Amino acid sequence: MSNNLIIVESPAKSRTIGKYLGKDFTVKASMGHIIDLPVKEFGIDIDNGFAPKYVTMKGKAKIITELKKAAAKADTIYLAPDPDREGEAIAWHIADIVSKVNPTAVVHRILLNEITKNAVKAAIATPLKIDLNKVNAQQARRILDRIVGYKISPFLWKALYRGLSAGRVQSVALRLICEREAERDAFNKEEYWTLEVNVRKADGRPFTVKLFKLDSKDPDLKNEPATDAVIEAVKGKEWKITDVSYKTKRRNPLPPFITSTIQQEAARRLHFSASKTMSLAQQLYEGLDLGESTVGLITYMRTDSTRVSNDAKVAASKYIEDTYGKKYLPETFKEYKKNENAQDAHEAIRPTNIDKAFEPEKLKGYLSKDQYRLYDLVWRRFLASQMVPAEFDLTTAEIEIGNVTFRAAGSVMKFDGFMSVYGQEEPQNKQDTDNETPDDDSTILLPELIKGETITPDNFDKEQHFTQPPPRYSEATLVKELEKQGIGRPSTYAQIIDTLKKREYVELEQRRFTPSLLGKTINGLLVKEFPDIFDVSFTANMEDHLDKVESGEDDWIELLKQFYEPLKKDLKQAQEKARELKKSLEEESGEICVRCGQKMVVKWGRNGRFLACSAYPACKSTKPLEEDLHDASGPAPDMHCRLCNAQMIVKRWKKSRFMGCSRYPDCKGVMPYPVGVKCPEENCTGYIAERYSQRGKIFFSCSEYPKCKFASWSKPVNKACDNCDSQIMLEMSTKAKGNFLRCIKCKAETLREQEEVD
Repeated sequence: MSNNLIIVESPAKSRTIGKYLGKDFTVKASMGHIIDLPVKEFGIDIDNGFAPKYVTMKGKAKIITELKKAAAKADTIYLAPDPDREGEAIAWHIADIVSKVNPTAVVHRILLNEITKNAVKAAIATPLKIDLNKVNAQQARRILDRIVGYKISPFLWKALYRGLSAGRVQSVALRLICEREAERDAFNKEEYWTLEVNVRKADGRPFTVKLFKLDSKDPDLKNEPATDAVIEAVKGKEWKITDVSYKTKRRNPLPPFITSTIQQEAARRLHFSASKTMSLAQQLYEGLDLGESTVGLITYMRTDSTRVSNDAKVAASKYIEDTYGKKYLPETFKEYKKNENAQDAHEAIRPTNIDKAFEPEKLKGYLSKDQYRLYDLVWRRFLASQMVPAEFDLTTAEIEIGNVTFRAAGSVMKFDGFMSVYGQEEPQNKQDTDNETPDDDSTILLPELIKGETITPDNFDKEQHFTQPPPRYSEATLVKELEKQGIGRPSTYAQIIDTLKKREYVELEQRRFTPSLLGKTINGLLVKEFPDIFDVSFTANMEDHLDKVESGEDDWIELLKQFYEPLKKDLKQAQEKARELKKSLEEESGEICVRCGQKMVVKWGRNGRFLACSAYPACKSTKPLEEDLHDASGPAPDMHCRLCNAQMIVKRWKKSRFMGCSRYPDCKGVMPYPVGVKCPEENCTGYIAERYSQRGKIFFSCSEYPKCKFASWSKPVNKACDNCDSQIMLEMSTKAKGNFLRCIKCKAETLREQEEVD
């Protein structure tokens, strides 16, 4: 019988560790938290020093019983939840339980930055005590969040409707999204023009120059006449190269991943949500079955440090030298600048084994598709971070004609360096990358240019542009902004974003966040009534105070007092005018109640906005709001109701559209919305219609479902294939190929841009 007990959080981690340690150790899983604040009551005694009331979580009684049985038989108990504040709190609660069952057992805390045999044995050999400062920092965070959730959410219920939630950090993230949308709404676009000239050398070799300076200043061409004036000023003049310069530019590798950057890069390159990235990273960390053994493939994924152990650096150096050659190794190990806000508790995210046997391609058969993609990203990013910079030979040539200067610039890669492993991918937006990319014109290969040689302009290419509003946040850029502003901590970003989406406070359009009307309304109320609590800098400062609690500098009870006193005053004032605020959110509709003849007003309810009689409660008449259920585009040609044969019209309900009978409410016939394409299945008389999955994602299927099972995530369009007799193609889009069409029959592809030009 084993007399050593190890308690971890997940069954996957327990299986991995159990295989490492053998029969002398029993490994049990707590399945995450087992003790927490009660769900159906506030659970905080504010008057008694914010004393929390902890209870057994629903469904965890059986797990606690198993842990008690195992603890009663053990001489030594090792608590190994995740090495962060939350894990420390879990360990603290478990320690309290097992110590009561077996007071003579020795209880240790062990930290596992990676789940490998050597790391587990090393942790057991150097056990620690539970860090009460960490526990108190987590308690403070949990209580702060409970106070906001249980005290401010009821205010939203009174002002809008029951069921809404306000979160201490999530509401500040919502504020960022709403403020960005307000910036876009207030943005006034301005016209500007650019000028390029296609020129050629005396031997006929062509290249392109761009307008670079006008009167020794950056050009500011506001309109076409100003652009034409520049063209006229240089036409007919002698064009000579007045200066040619050569230099070598180095592009440095990025640091290894931390929690925020792995979320950003996985969103940018793999199109993963933050929650999906963290879930996959957790699986890679806890351990996966590789046939003969179970191994944790990456280090702990909740970290804000780019620090790497010397052992990992040595292993990476050996692998790089063996695989790529010595010229790819720097003279000394790479060190990256520490973020001033970083706690630096754990290493950067990296592979646990830098060895040919653990190359992503060799493990592909043991991993799911997405596990492999994320592991491959971590692998390449880490190796690249330990390699030398890439080098480019840059050539710049200038042509001065009076007060006008044109410039040509181009580059050739001299040495690929780290880019041999982690090649540059074009970001969707400049804000989607945290590494500087070369200017567009520096990627052009130029012919040999000589100072003083004459060139000939062939044609002038002027182009009109308009300034663009600041882009909406993507998951990657929102994570980046949260980190920049110090809002929350990287380990909480995925949960913040998930909450905003699940609550429908935001919507995703082309992977960009827009605040919903509900989100805008909630944000307006919270910012107006609680200006301090939901202030960006206030929330960031609170994170700093929590860090100080963890380091032992601040007292957690005192921190809660400082937070609660101003909130208490704001809350009292807000509660007093909640009904007044609810009334102020009502809008005139212009409609008359059919029951009593009074005006109808727009109100908020659990299912969104609706029309209600202004005479409520005397009259309780309600009806759907016409902007949620409205005629979208007039009569639909050749579509008649299957119930009464009346004309069908396009209607909307929330985000979806459908065909509704024009005789509604007398007839309630509905049909799915057509996309103008007949079903491609043989002998089927149906049409392709828009439909929505349970998660709200649009797909396309036959109107005759379930008779016809045709379905596609890509939209079918009426377009003849050049390769076969099919008359239908699918609209597709990938990051690598952009927009293109794929034949539904032979799978031949046509670039969408080319098809549109044709």
